[in-house]
Order: sequence, then C-alpha cells, then structure tokens
Amino acid sequence: MARGWESKSIAEQIESAETSNQESSQDDQHDPERMRRHQALLLSRSRVLQQLRVSQNPRHRAMLDQALSELESQLAQFN
Repeated sequence: MARGWESKSIAEQIESAETSNQESSQDDQHDPERMRRHQALLLSRSRVLQQLRVSQNPRHRAMLDQALSELESQLAQFN
C-alpha cells in the first residue's frame, strides 16, 4: 500500500513539474542555463517534500523544513 501512495505522489510531482515547465518555458527560452537551474530547484523541492511526508525524526524534519524554505526562496527569485 505504501508503494501505491508513493507512486501517486511521484506522478503528481512529475505532472506539476511538467505544468510549471510549460509555463516557464516561454520565459526561459532565451537562457537555457536559467531554465536548467529552475528545473533542478523544482526537482529538489519535490524530493524534500517527499522526504518530509515520510520522515518521523524531529531533527531530520527540521533540517528538511529549513531546506524547503531555502529552496522556496530561491524559486521566488525566478518569479
């Protein structure tokens, strides 16, 4: 059962990445390095969110929360 939920979450992440990819592709067509950086940040954010869903250790969760806030601030610079 856990694998089913995990695969659905991954499918949702891929779908949201593709959607945001299409939206940002028009803006970033002139700078492929910027586009790659933005995609890498989105993937990192997805990975951190997935780890937050399954993490039970409070220290690990705190570290992930900090990483997530840093990623979101970096992503805000793209907008």
